[in-house]
Amino acid sequence: MNILIRAHSGLRYVVLALLIAAIFVAYSKWKSGAQGDSKLYLFALIATHTQMLIGFILYFISPKVDFSLMKEKVFRFYTVEHIFMMLIAIVLITVGRVRSKKLVGADKHRTVLYFYLLALVIILMAIPWPFRNLGSAWF
Repeated sequence: MNILIRAHSGLRYVVLALLIAAIFVAYSKWKSGAQGDSKLYLFALIATHTQMLIGFILYFISPKVDFSLMKEKVFRFYTVEHIFMMLIAIVLITVGRVRSKKLVGADKHRTVLYFYLLALVIILMAIPWPFRNLGSAWF
């Protein structure tokens, strides 16, 4: 379990870096009116889905997930808040990528920009940063 926790915690930085890079690429391609697609959008999608799979495994084996302790901040966060906000963000990333594949030109990149940016904001709110006192570390 410790390996999964470390992988899930470390992969968050890869996901964040890919999302931020995809957002910058989408913005620059939208403003320049570029036609082509960027593989970075796909890499961000793959990284978030990989993170989700590790997270699902942890959700079902973690002692921090306990529905009987919902009054306690840490357990409520990991049992409900974290997983639902992350699922919403992953759905946004997936929908943004799928919708962008059907579009051409600047609309493609604008769609990725909006969906990925909204997902990034949700992900940043849902990460158990150490300063939030949720029993998590930087890695």
